[in-house]
Amino acid sequence: MTRLLFRTRLPFALAAGAPAPRFATPGLMGAPIAALIAALVAGLFASSVAQAAPFEIAIMPSRFELSAKSGARLGQSLDIHNVGLAPTEVSVRTLDWGYSPEGEISYLDALQPGSCRPWVLLERKTVKVPARGKTSFRFQIEPPADAPRGECRFMLAIEGVEPAYRAAIGQGGASLSLPVTGRIAVAVYVLLNGAEPKLTLSQVGTRDVRGQRTPYVTVSNTGDAHGRLDGSLDATDAAGARFEMVPEGTPVLPGQTRLIPLSPKAASDGKAPAPVYPLKAAGTLDWEKGGFKVNAEFR
Repeated sequence: MTRLLFRTRLPFALAAGAPAPRFATPGLMGAPIAALIAALVAGLFASSVAQAAPFEIAIMPSRFELSAKSGARLGQSLDIHNVGLAPTEVSVRTLDWGYSPEGEISYLDALQPGSCRPWVLLERKTVKVPARGKTSFRFQIEPPADAPRGECRFMLAIEGVEPAYRAAIGQGGASLSLPVTGRIAVAVYVLLNGAEPKLTLSQVGTRDVRGQRTPYVTVSNTGDAHGRLDGSLDATDAAGARFEMVPEGTPVLPGQTRLIPLSPKAASDGKAPAPVYPLKAAGTLDWEKGGFKVNAEFR
């Protein structure tokens, strides 16, 4: 999940799960192109508000999934793209975050118990990006020598800078309550000392999601790192229509059991079919260390 969250002179408060405008969090679910499109939309919206500077920023890559060992420094960089016609300044900082079994994301200013944010070193607090250009931004993760096996997770928050925000940055007091022109959050996962997911699929079914019948699979993670599903199922509905079903690409964190939605894959014209239930689906849903054979009827 980077999702693009844009807002103009308002405190932060975005509906969770919003990997759509996101506090832009492509890191959870999005792809680099999604970040670029979201940034363009954000810029159009922000420019329509009086006296608000546009936030026309895209970030590559959309998330980081890294491996590291205790006591070993790990350096990475991301590219900040300015798709606007004027130079812009953004700030970069870290946030803790959570993702509930229901798929709701939360962002946290305060350092959480067990947070690995103290391991992170950012090269600078603010970055100026030229018009129609890009700037690389470097960061380092340095796990202490006694860091145990597990997964380090944090967000890199890239935020549009306004005068009040710039002053707070200078005093070390930036927070989610301050007004900004836009935010993008990039998820960083660091698998430490061989940490890995261990997923099991235990059940399939359908449920109502925003008024629409939606097939799902129940996935549990008993490992010590996040995992996510990939792959597809070949489906045939009650009307004889054939299409693919694909799993939502959001993470299953260690210790979680989640109902992962399956959605019809869009056709070449960009439209997703509307299934007529019941439908039958078969195929393999992949994950980082294996796959699940599925042959089920969804009613």
